[in-house]
Formats: sequence, structure tokens, C-alpha cells
Amino acid sequence: MAPAPDFPAKARTAWGAPPDWIIALAEACQRETQSGVARRLGVSGSQISHVLANNYAGRLDRIEQLVRGAYLGATVNCPVLGEISRDRCLDEQGRPFAATSSLRASLYRACRAGCPHATHCKGAAA
Repeated sequence: MAPAPDFPAKARTAWGAPPDWIIALAEACQRETQSGVARRLGVSGSQISHVLANNYAGRLDRIEQLVRGAYLGATVNCPVLGEISRDRCLDEQGRPFAATSSLRASLYRACRAGCPHATHCKGAAA
């Protein structure tokens, strides 16, 4: 049986002096599993692996915000829900419009109406 990966060591090797959120990500992978962390963040396990190896070609800022919300306690003030974690904010932004839920409809409209925390919604302020 192969030994468990040492995620913090992998991050230190790849990053040199990793930022706090990379350390938090590596420690979360060590405590849980890489796939468990990926599920919590709503990304793939290979994305987590590439981020820790410092060779991720996608939007690193988005992964950073997910990690900060999920593992470092970063919050935002949502105009609909009040104070929520940053990772939940990003998750809510990605959800489709649902006329069957007044809350979903309100969130969808608020996100696209210039919410300062919106990052990937059509018409959002970046």
C-alpha cells in the first residue's frame, strides 16, 4: 500500500513560499482527502492537484476565493442572504435562474444587478 501523499510538502516544493490560502488548501487535503476538498469547493480533484503543484492554467483567483471562503473564513455581505462565506457566494452566482423559488430568483437578479461580489455573472461588476 502506497503511503498517503504529503500535500503540504508538495505545495512547499512547488511554490517555495506558498501563500496562506495554498497552505490552507494543502492542509485541508491532508486532513480530509483531495477529492473531498474538491467536492466541497465544487471543482475537480485534478484542479486541486494542479493548484498545489503550481501549474494550474485556469483562474487561480477563483480557486483562491473558494479556499478563502471554505477554509479561511472569508465572508461577504450578500444583498439577499446577508453575511455568507465567499465560497457560498461564488456557488450562488453559478446557479441558474429558478422561477419556482423566490429566493433563487432574488439571488439571480441581485447577482446580475451590479453586486460588488459578483465575479462571473453576466453583467456583473468584476
